[in-house]
Amino acid sequence: MRNLDEIRISGGKPLYGTVKVQGSKNAALPMMAASLLYKGVSILKGCPKIADVFCMEEILRELGASTWWEDHDLYMDCTHADGTEIPCGYTGKMRSSVIFLAALLGRSGKGQMGYPGGCVIGQRPIDLHLYALRSLGAVIEESPFFISAKCDRLSGNEICFTKRSVGATEQAILGAVLARGETSIRNCAREPEIVWLCRYLRRMGAIIQGEGEDCICIRGVEELHGGVMQVPPDRIVAGTYLCACAATRGKISLKNPPVGELDAFLEVYRKMGGQYKVKSGKLVADGTGVNRAVPFLKTEVYPGFPTDLQSPLMAVLAAVPGESHIREQIFEDRFKAAEELNRMGAEIAVVGRDARICGRKGLRGCTVCAEELRGGAALVIAGLAAQGETIVRGCSYISRGYEHICEDLSLMGADIVLI
Repeated sequence: MRNLDEIRISGGKPLYGTVKVQGSKNAALPMMAASLLYKGVSILKGCPKIADVFCMEEILRELGASTWWEDHDLYMDCTHADGTEIPCGYTGKMRSSVIFLAALLGRSGKGQMGYPGGCVIGQRPIDLHLYALRSLGAVIEESPFFISAKCDRLSGNEICFTKRSVGATEQAILGAVLARGETSIRNCAREPEIVWLCRYLRRMGAIIQGEGEDCICIRGVEELHGGVMQVPPDRIVAGTYLCACAATRGKISLKNPPVGELDAFLEVYRKMGGQYKVKSGKLVADGTGVNRAVPFLKTEVYPGFPTDLQSPLMAVLAAVPGESHIREQIFEDRFKAAEELNRMGAEIAVVGRDARICGRKGLRGCTVCAEELRGGAALVIAGLAAQGETIVRGCSYISRGYEHICEDLSLMGADIVLI
């Protein structure tokens, strides 16, 4: 997969066609960290070949693992992955790197890493991550440049989060599976990616109950064995393509869709006038009737409307007549795409965590710049709906989460190329 530099789109054409949904980024990354807990080979089948996965693969190699690909199956041999330090050059690229800290403690009893980076979409503190590890007995030192942690062996405990956090829940799970005794994780995140991580760890021999609920209970084991898992389809990629269908008033089919994980999004899609049905393993979507604004929508933790689909939906609403109102409750700076959409003729006013969109027909193509992953996808969607040519710059962000967005959209009739 080549990194995306700039994308050129000739818009105004409805999408028609069928594509398969790629493997989930947010499911694959914690599974890769979990693989470090076994001194042997683990396999992720159908793993997406995206920048974030490649970065996690580089971290595993930095720690001493051997990795290789067979088509889309990722093999990770962690037999000799006994390194305990992850340079900030890796961790600064992506936030998910922080969950390696629990895996390092579980495997080696110590770990050091630079602070995690990723998209700039607001404050993303790691205090809940460190709280979880300290609750399990880790001694943690924070310096201006790195985090270090150590323990003789983690010990089970009760962890009660003050707010739901996907990453912190994953951190607690990874720390608890090899900890001595039992751990209860309360007020934990319920996202599908948590469920998939627990299923993967259970295949490795972990004893876990309650994933997908408010409380996860884990009884630590002495050791794990190798895991083999099919990476589930990516619900955010599926939602992005449905937004593209809605914005262009097209008709598309998604093969292998994560239907049960898209309920909140599909409810909004239906309210806008979109129609869909699930038939023979496909989600068939009809966006020709999308013509209604969304009076009020707020992003929430799962099972509410996902923050990762807020920007793509905003691109749709910019071209739907009427006034829509989105409140972003997860990240306080996730409206970065709004200014660029306005340059394309949208009318979006952002005040704090609220965006009001006065939808109108007739977005126009121009040169815009992506500043983060999902905002970049939103600009692509707007370009598909706009009249004329759109150039999207800064598209290396998009390659962090979308393996072949241009190829997929081309298969559905879009006039879109890398330049």
